[in-house]
Amino acid sequence: MDGHKKENKMMQTPVNWKSESVLVTGGGGFLGKHIIDALLRLNCGSIRSVGRRPQPELGKTGVEVLCGDISDSSFTLKACESRTLVFHVAALAGVWGKREDFYRINVTGTDNIVDACRKKNIGTLVYTSSPSVVLHNGDTLNADESVPYPEKYLAPYPETKAIAERLVLDANSADFATAAIRPHLIWGPGDPHLLPRVVDRAKKGKLMQVGDGKNLVDMTYVDNAALAHIYAAETLRNSQKANGKAYFISDGNPVVLWAWISNLLKMLDIPPVNKKISYRSAYAAGALMELLYKILPLTGEPPMTRFVAGQLAHSHYFNISAARNDFGYNPEISHEEALRKTVEWLSGR
Repeated sequence: MDGHKKENKMMQTPVNWKSESVLVTGGGGFLGKHIIDALLRLNCGSIRSVGRRPQPELGKTGVEVLCGDISDSSFTLKACESRTLVFHVAALAGVWGKREDFYRINVTGTDNIVDACRKKNIGTLVYTSSPSVVLHNGDTLNADESVPYPEKYLAPYPETKAIAERLVLDANSADFATAAIRPHLIWGPGDPHLLPRVVDRAKKGKLMQVGDGKNLVDMTYVDNAALAHIYAAETLRNSQKANGKAYFISDGNPVVLWAWISNLLKMLDIPPVNKKISYRSAYAAGALMELLYKILPLTGEPPMTRFVAGQLAHSHYFNISAARNDFGYNPEISHEEALRKTVEWLSGR
């Protein structure tokens, strides 16, 4: 983390990570693991990870592992015991599911974490949010953090993440510093969701371009996303620049989504996407499928939803100047290096 060391020198009072006792919720997940890796490289004094499932691989690194449900307030109190700083990464993600399930984990779980931080006198909380909390049904072009929350959401995930984000930011006070990080489309080796699903659908000939194929989107390599969380925590510790604020995070250069996917498939020797559908048709199909999945005994998730149609057809990229200015965030891993590492990993799956 040479860039990280450089930024530390710029700070008036560098954080002594050796004296910190950190909790990472969702530490066994894709982003959570990378945040823990960063903390290990910084020689963090004590790291505790919580998750819904056992995390034996983390235990081997010396990380304390607790298994439980963050929607259980007694568990979150236990998890926050003797901690000085919390990265709240755990969430229920997805484009389909029962609203009550998303609410229980994303809202009740976050409320429990905030409450436990207060009761255990923890001074710093960094929350992993999502740009989807402010996405409207249309293009989002170089948006900054002034863009408002929409009045209506097309899926329970962004809705509940928005409620949770506001809980965290509203909790900021003189003795409890909070911030929310909004990384867009996290990707990289080990990605359990985004790219493997795209590649698998392409291999089966089921991937279809939605829209005119010209939409620009931001992506965030997982190491860059983890670094942003570290920088945000250090800034909360050293100043009040980030207190009570949300920040967009990305690799800094939006890509033409469908051209990028085509290039990825070519690098993996997978036939290109030839099927196309208009956004209007995909949105209508998504609305119909959502209805059918609600009234019929169908399992899994619909092959198309209104939310997914918008994600695939619209431009959504963000201005990361606030993160650059307030806590010195700059993507450490270039897009070219990130793509090379990811293709190597996908090739070996």
